[in-house]
Formats: sequence, C-alpha cells, structure tokens
Amino acid sequence: MSSSRHVPVMLQRCLDLLAPALQRPGAVVVDCTLGLGGHSEALLTQFPEARLVALDRDKEALRLSGERLAPYGERATLVHAVYDELPDVLDRLGIARVQGVLFDLGVSSMQLDEADRGFAYAQDAPLDMRMDQTTGISAAEVLNTYPPGELVRILRAYGEEKQAKRIVAAVVRERAKEPFSNSARLVELIRDALPQAAKRTGGNPAKRTFQALRIEVNGELSVLERAIPGAVAALAVGGRIAVLSYHSLEDRLVKQVFAAGAANTAPPGLPVVPEQYQPRLKLLTRGAELPTEEEIAENRRAAPARLRGAERIRESIE
Repeated sequence: MSSSRHVPVMLQRCLDLLAPALQRPGAVVVDCTLGLGGHSEALLTQFPEARLVALDRDKEALRLSGERLAPYGERATLVHAVYDELPDVLDRLGIARVQGVLFDLGVSSMQLDEADRGFAYAQDAPLDMRMDQTTGISAAEVLNTYPPGELVRILRAYGEEKQAKRIVAAVVRERAKEPFSNSARLVELIRDALPQAAKRTGGNPAKRTFQALRIEVNGELSVLERAIPGAVAALAVGGRIAVLSYHSLEDRLVKQVFAAGAANTAPPGLPVVPEQYQPRLKLLTRGAELPTEEEIAENRRAAPARLRGAERIRESIE
C-alpha cells in the first residue's frame, strides 16, 4: 500500500475555502466523495463544532473510512450513495440546509491502488472500473457489446481521444476473436493502434481511453450535472462549496454551474435590479486554482487537479 494514497489533494486550500462557513457551532459539512476519508478526517479535526455527512458509492471505501473516522463518533454520518443523491440523503437525515460541501472528483487512490478493480492501465487487472461493484455494467461489457459508433463517441467525448476511430476499429476486430476481460490486452491494443507521433506525447497512450471507459461505466458526467446544482441548492446562505476536478470536462461543468449562479439574470436596462435577478453565488476562486509544484512533487495524483469555490450569498426566489 503506497503512502501516496493517504495524501488528500489540495487539502489545506480546501479547508481554507470552507473555513468561514464551518467555524460556527452546529455547522454541517458534506463530503460528497468520501474515498479513504482524508478530507473528511481533516474537516472533523479542523472544525471541532462541525458535523460531517459523507457519501460514497464504493462500499469498500465506506468500510475503510468508517474505521478511520470511528474516533469522531456521532459527529460523522457515512452514507452509501452516489453524490447526485445528496438532496435525498439530507432529506432522510432531516437536514434542511448545510454550511459546507466538498467534492473531490478524482478516482479514489484506493481504487487505483487495488489491482483487481481495473482502473489503472499500469498493471494487468480485470476490466471492471465500477466504483460501486454491486451494480451496473463493467468496462469489459462496454468494450465487448457497444456498437462501434457509440464507442467512438465515448472515447472522443469523455477521453478527448483524437485517435478514437483507430482504437475502436482495433477493438471491434479483436473482440470478434475473443471478448476483452483484462486491462493489459487493451493497453497493448491501444499501443499498436496509435501512430508513432501520438505515442510520443501525453504520457501513457491508454490514459484517455481508460478515462473515457471509467466515465461511461460510472455515468460520471451525467451524475455530476445533477450533483453540483443539487449541492448548491442545499447550501444555507453563507454556506460554501469547493470542487476539485481532474479533467476539463468536469471542470467545465462546475464552471458553468458556478458562473450561472454568480450571474445577474435581470433583463437589460432595468434601473434597479430586483432581488429575484440578483446573483445567488459569489465566486471564491479566480478561475480554477492549481496545485503548487511542491504539492505535485509530494503527490503526483494532484497534478491535473483544478479547484473552484463559491459561496451562497442569497436565497433563490422562485
């Protein structure tokens, strides 16, 4: 087990962003992506008056972080749920509004480090990639059953893979001989399918395809499209949200929701802007903040991270 799995990304900056909302007694903070509990543990430690609600779709992550957070007793409530289920979870717990929300959208270190999950292209493993292994279809099923056109769309849209057609043509040819089951065969196929020039840039050539499959298997972008507005709606006035994204598709989605919330929506030309058109959010970051060079040196998984924060400044008037 590598020590890097215990280094939460941009931890201090996330705590600093959320701090003004979490220092008051009775504050509730939601960690929408519990993982191994690194961010959650820091939140409970730094804000001793706060109560934590933490979500994860991965039962193994819940078990491990449950052990880690046990010393905090009833201050921590861990829930098996996908993060777009946040409104329902809060409803069940009888919590009307929260003071803080944190999303860390990266694949958990545990999932990358546990070889049999099939997330990592650096080691051979079954092509699973489900964050919740009790439900849904695996990456192998996607590769073996999706029509070629749909596979090309996924690789282009979710992996931003320019060579999608070449890779899919090779996948379709190979799956006819024998269905895919393990990651090493897919990595080798991608290496063989790509032109020399494409192999020389951007790290492992399989990286974009693996990202695309993972997003498809877990419905990550469609879940995020529902989750970020749901989280913003759950914030009390003065509440804050911090979101760590790891690729441009996620970051763009977060940026759009925050920008819409921070916009004045009044028709042009009004001498006074009525309350219902006033912005509901104040942006706390100028664009997306990046990890420091020191942090990347300490934890290579921080390298692609992008952090955005916002504060709820008024109620919505429907």
